[in-house]
Amino acid sequence: MKDKINNKEKENIKQMFDNIASSYDFLNHAFSFGIDYLWRRKVVKILKPLKPLSIIDIATGTGDLAIQEIKLNPEKIVGIDISGNMIKIGEEKVLARKLDNIISFIQADSAEIPFAENTFEAATVAFGVRNFEDLDKSLSEIFRVLKKNGLLAVLEFSMPEIFPFKQFYKFYLNRIIPLIGKIISKDVKAYSYLPVSIKAFPSGEKFLDHIRKAGFTKTRQHRLTFGVASVYIGTK
Repeated sequence: MKDKINNKEKENIKQMFDNIASSYDFLNHAFSFGIDYLWRRKVVKILKPLKPLSIIDIATGTGDLAIQEIKLNPEKIVGIDISGNMIKIGEEKVLARKLDNIISFIQADSAEIPFAENTFEAATVAFGVRNFEDLDKSLSEIFRVLKKNGLLAVLEFSMPEIFPFKQFYKFYLNRIIPLIGKIISKDVKAYSYLPVSIKAFPSGEKFLDHIRKAGFTKTRQHRLTFGVASVYIGTK
């Protein structure tokens, strides 16, 4: 019975992202006032010393982070996502930039990554880990497909703790984002789900515990923009 419930929840999330795919990029950049570009650049900067030749970008969405990772001069980048509509837009963006010889996409679940052990030198997740149905299983899968000394970098929203930014952010998250998201994306649930998923996410040290449980070492957290987002790092 539990598996049936989980499959239904997974399908609901997939359908939700399929529904908002066409407005996803615009709303992401608008809601963050364009700062999400800088946050992704931080991930790329963290990966730079590793010089990874192979990267897997999980919950890739429309491929924004995968496209920025081209700056690392890898031989291949694979983006996976459960939403076919998101991937379709990602493929169009990659083709327009003539990057399809390096970046490819696969519709797949983070809990069942369709690659062998020790395949990639780096793994990234941007704003998708809080949507993992089974967090520990997905992190274990990422650990499995990484090579020894491979790096995991997770970019995710978190709740700021500094007054008065904390109070303003809560209001913005709970009131403004759902309203604008509903008007532009025409999806009532999607941007009401966003603040709920951010609050439910085990951020900070709690998430680092999950990363360590999957087998990663040298774990650390980089807080960004007063704690609105964080980059979490782990090494295999």
